[in-house]
Amino acid sequence: MNNSQSKPAATRRLNPRKMPSQPRSTHTVEAIIEGAAHILEQHGLEGYTTNAIAARAGVSIGSLYQYFPTKDAVTVALIEREMTELVQEAKQVLLRDDRGEALRQLIEVAVRYQLRRPVLAMLLDFEEHRLSAIMPKSGTKATMHAELVEFLQVGVMSGKVSANIAASEIMAIISSLTDAAGRHGDDQQEQLIDRIEAALLGYLSII
Repeated sequence: MNNSQSKPAATRRLNPRKMPSQPRSTHTVEAIIEGAAHILEQHGLEGYTTNAIAARAGVSIGSLYQYFPTKDAVTVALIEREMTELVQEAKQVLLRDDRGEALRQLIEVAVRYQLRRPVLAMLLDFEEHRLSAIMPKSGTKATMHAELVEFLQVGVMSGKVSANIAASEIMAIISSLTDAAGRHGDDQQEQLIDRIEAALLGYLSII
């Protein structure tokens, strides 16, 4: 099977079988997603199975598969849930007239998100990378990237690289440094924000 055939098939396996339409079904989906988060935090990827997720959520495995055809589909939904709040906050801070303050507040949002549940954030970053080829192109990460591109195009860059590349690299810098802090148990947020800001200002000065 060639790539053009396999990728759409893989993408379909990420799509929910059906969307919740009633309060009860919405609650079930939320319980499954939060159950997945708990399993990742408590047992890591080794214990991350659909059976474990269903048991933690208090639903049958059949109920889980009613909404999510695969474990990866649950993971994608969890990634999207965790990113949604971050992206909404980031969009607001990037609208500030003071570009330097906007950048610092963007870092503050990212640090707060990453250190809120550091183990979960780190594992989801790993899973997002693994699933990158088949992640939905219109998801929250794409929204964040688009917002940052627009921000960079308004007088922040010298034009040595494209805003598209710069946005990706800035997101990578923030993610890498916050991930490292999470792994090391570093909860000194202000110092971490200062270090990331220095790294980004150095990066922006050469592009």
